[in-house]
Amino acid sequence: MKASELRAKSVDELQKELLELRRAQFGLRMQLASQSLTKNSEVARVKREIARVHTVLTEKSKASKP
Repeated sequence: MKASELRAKSVDELQKELLELRRAQFGLRMQLASQSLTKNSEVARVKREIARVHTVLTEKSKASKP
């Protein structure tokens, strides 16, 4: 998901998105540990998505402060 799409979401929606991404990251780590992961690039993609959501959340929190 692009950062512009994330900026259009509310803080609650971003929190839910972050939770889903964390669950996906955990699942991918378990697959990696059991050597059943076929696409190793998915781990890095999910990690970048999590960072992107954190960035937008930080931007929104700074924008709400006077």
